[in-house]
Amino acid sequence: MHIPVTPSMRLDGRRALVTGAGRGLGLAAASALAAAGAEVVLAARSPQEVNESAAAIREAGGTASGVALDVVDLDATSAWLEQTPAFDILVNNAGTNRPAAFLDTEVGDYDFVFDVNVRAAFFIAQGVARKLVREGRPGSIINVSSQMGHVGATRRTVYCATKHAVEGMTKAMAAELGANGIRVNTLCPTFIETPMTKPFFDDRAFRDAVLNKLKLGRVGIPEDIMGAVVFLASDASALMTGSALMLDSGWTSTS
Repeated sequence: MHIPVTPSMRLDGRRALVTGAGRGLGLAAASALAAAGAEVVLAARSPQEVNESAAAIREAGGTASGVALDVVDLDATSAWLEQTPAFDILVNNAGTNRPAAFLDTEVGDYDFVFDVNVRAAFFIAQGVARKLVREGRPGSIINVSSQMGHVGATRRTVYCATKHAVEGMTKAMAAELGANGIRVNTLCPTFIETPMTKPFFDDRAFRDAVLNKLKLGRVGIPEDIMGAVVFLASDASALMTGSALMLDSGWTSTS
């Protein structure tokens, strides 16, 4: 009798790129992938931050290096992707937000958030995928979206618009790249307490409003996304593409 064997979540022999990896969710994702055996390249704008993060992963026993890269600079990003070996895994994590009421949103803020969350994410995924297709290799692209890619929220019109766009482009990418063995999915966290979001939680009313929507009764921490990243990167999710993996503490279940 054939006994099914659980697919491995090990990533030995695979190269992974994580953007926005100097801290927060990006650093958590990079650490998780390295612990699973991947060779990880951490990319972020700050060379000191990203190199210190890579060094910390190496000290923990992982294989990691850092690169100072501003993903909004499409020419520089494309040139770097062309000269580096192909990546089997991309965690498209670089992102930003400038919360504002819809009636007060300014063009500069709209352009800035879209440039990082959509334009840069689209073209770095394209660069990674092009190299995989050229070399006839499968891969996993993980676009870090948000619960806000599935609902709306006050003071987050632009952010919600960008994350809904990420969800749409992910489904279309999955439809095109599936024949090449490249899977594309989104990871959709709820509010995670990171250096970027921590100032928001200093507002007690905001924190209480968030907690009221979280069915598990707590704000997320970076460690909450680590297992999901490894799952999406590994053979354990081999039949999953064009999907959204919700890590939202039930936020969208009643929204």
